Amino acid sequence: MFTSNPFAALSASIPTAYMQGYIVVMFLLVMGGTILDMLHKKSAQYFFANAKKAQKSAKRSVGGGEKVAIATSVLVKEVLTSGEFDNPRRRLSHLLTMWGTIIFIMTTAIMIFCYPTPATPTPTLLPQLWHIGALMLAVGGYWFWFAIRVDVAAEGLSWFRLERADLFILSLLATSTFALAWSFTGGGLTVFFALFILSSTVLFGGVYWSKFAHMFFKPAAAYQKKVIMADGGRENLPPDYDLTDPEVQRKFPDIPTYMGKNPPNMGLCIKAERANHY
Repeated sequence: MFTSNPFAALSASIPTAYMQGYIVVMFLLVMGGTILDMLHKKSAQYFFANAKKAQKSAKRSVGGGEKVAIATSVLVKEVLTSGEFDNPRRRLSHLLTMWGTIIFIMTTAIMIFCYPTPATPTPTLLPQLWHIGALMLAVGGYWFWFAIRVDVAAEGLSWFRLERADLFILSLLATSTFALAWSFTGGGLTVFFALFILSSTVLFGGVYWSKFAHMFFKPAAAYQKKVIMADGGRENLPPDYDLTDPEVQRKFPDIPTYMGKNPPNMGLCIKAERANHY
């Protein structure tokens, strides 16, 4: 089961061309939904307009080597390791879901296009990775849905309260769940296979109404923000001051007037404790 390609056995019932055609259609739906979403929200337009505006307040020019270093930092932290999440539980859940989804989808495409029939034996590693990816996705996704998402963990709302924004995560969970159930029950044309196809169609066809497009915009925005901080523009925000510095207090006399010459450390504030049913 863990070492067999379920799609190769399925080729006896469904022509390989149909399976490969389905993958192509789902890819086109994802691309089309992402482009339409970016056009509707004007995220790309905002990104380029903001970058042009930020150049006017730049204090120095950022060289090519520095930009490469910034891009590498964004790739490693924001993309590959989800370092923008301060909450370790949320970060681990996101990593499991993200990498599980990538492994699951990539191995699905490889097995269907490269090893579609029993006549072309599938390397044992591929179906193993396919099952591992689906399990990672399920663990990370269900962990997020039942215990981490803010309206359940912080606001105390019921976990089965649904909104249209939940379509993406629910269809993603359904896809991995029914894929595993289909494989564990022997594959073939079964109810689990039909549910697997239905949920994956909803997943990829519903990209327009999901947060999928932000996966492309978010790294670009993080890169642009780091460039702005590196060139001294700081998005027109004031620099970080040490409020106990006499020079800073002379520049801003309101600080010693209202906070004293040795302003207290305000502490972690909102990060002091995890929000819980407020």
